[in-house]
Amino acid sequence: MKKILNIFLSLIVVGLVSPLFAASIKWSMPGDSLTLDPHAQNEGPTHMVSRQVYESLVTRGIDMSLEPQLATSWEATDPETWVFTLRDGVTFSNGKALRASDVVFSINRALSGASDMIELIDSITSVKALNPSTVEIKTEGPNPILLNQLSQIFIMSEGWSKQNGCELSQDFDASEETYCSINAMGTGPFKITLREQDTRTVFERNDSWWGDQSQHNIDRIELLPIKNDATRVAALLSGDIDFTNFTPAQDINRINSSSSHKVESTPQARTVFFGMDQGSDELRSSNIKGANPFKDKRVRLAMYHALDMDAIKDKVMRGLSQPAGMITYPGVQGYTDALDARLPYDPELSKKLLAEAGYPDGFEVTLDCPNNRYINDEAICVAAVGMFAKVGVKVNLDAQPKSIHFKDLQNDLSDFYMLGWGVPTFDSHYVYSFLLSSEGSWNKVGFSDARVDELVGTMLTETNLDKRNANIAEAWAIVQDNMPYLPLHHQVISWGSKGNVNVPIRTNNEPLFRHAKVN
Repeated sequence: MKKILNIFLSLIVVGLVSPLFAASIKWSMPGDSLTLDPHAQNEGPTHMVSRQVYESLVTRGIDMSLEPQLATSWEATDPETWVFTLRDGVTFSNGKALRASDVVFSINRALSGASDMIELIDSITSVKALNPSTVEIKTEGPNPILLNQLSQIFIMSEGWSKQNGCELSQDFDASEETYCSINAMGTGPFKITLREQDTRTVFERNDSWWGDQSQHNIDRIELLPIKNDATRVAALLSGDIDFTNFTPAQDINRINSSSSHKVESTPQARTVFFGMDQGSDELRSSNIKGANPFKDKRVRLAMYHALDMDAIKDKVMRGLSQPAGMITYPGVQGYTDALDARLPYDPELSKKLLAEAGYPDGFEVTLDCPNNRYINDEAICVAAVGMFAKVGVKVNLDAQPKSIHFKDLQNDLSDFYMLGWGVPTFDSHYVYSFLLSSEGSWNKVGFSDARVDELVGTMLTETNLDKRNANIAEAWAIVQDNMPYLPLHHQVISWGSKGNVNVPIRTNNEPLFRHAKVN
């Protein structure tokens, strides 16, 4: 009888105490992570999911400052050599200890095959384990932004990856599926216990995490992608979800009017723009045959002047955007207010430029747009289509889920498209290596300039800050004059949640649930 009473009392205590110290969060965003392979897609929501499970040598905290993570210290032993000391006592969620060989494997994996992270760290020439807790990284010339870059490279277990046939990154663009694209196993604060692509992903607390478990009280996270904005907001207000880091601008006042909910907003470290294929001899979707209108700078400028970004800010974004004149945002090394000042909205000038370029009656082209990636992405594209029509350019809109949109873009199937770009390194080199270098994997506009390529190389090796900044400024001057992209705006993000849910907002829009609490 005494034993039964003790069990009964224990159950009462657990029932009373557990809710105070453990909680669950139902999280929603418009689209899912494209893959669980941490090196296969350099895409925001994909990183959001990976960062709950995987960790890097260094990371960015809530305020985006660099912090130690799997490495506790590092030093440059010469201009081209870095030595990292790994944190003691770190294990993967399967109980295996983190070793230097796992770091070597992961960096080499991110540098090879179909990895979407190659450009980010392609200055690395070798990685080796000096001992089980020390890693040496060599670069081609001095690299002043190596730490920034390594914050985006997640560390995998070499043994687990090889055991499951994942020695190389998934080839996402070829629609390959691997064990590591549908499963994850890292050193982070959570582990994935259920994965239903585009429907539900369940994370549970990793009890063997090396970090401070007291900084959060989350035992379980359910990611429930909801594409439709109105449905997602309704789910928040009804209690079907607890948190979304994609709150539609048009619904902020409605959510704030609920005494049980709240919204927090901040400028995001992301710029949204249109890309124009100026490299092909003929556009795939245009009525102009034997020529490519986008090859003519006057046409690209005409498209720019046709966009009324103040109207889009007021009507589509409800004031929550900042019209942009360049394709990167404040805080990135190389950004200036002068470069970011937009040229005027001037549809009459657009018509004049089109006529001078030989298109007095305009032309036809298809605009590819995601409908579940950026804030009001499809609505922005709809508004832009109407603006282009006013200057005689007939734009046919093709809005698709991001999983299709990005795959088509990577397979060079788009003439004219929407893209957004965040810069996790906070340095212009990240923009140039992917979007503006002749060999950039996301340079789908066909922009190529020998001097820009030369300057991109110096961004990785020039350690004199004044010279490096001058090189970055020169590169931006060339790009701004060429106009390969049409900058639209810098996003402002809004996180909506129940009133008792606290997830610190971050400018990269990535929630860190290891800092979250439900009261």
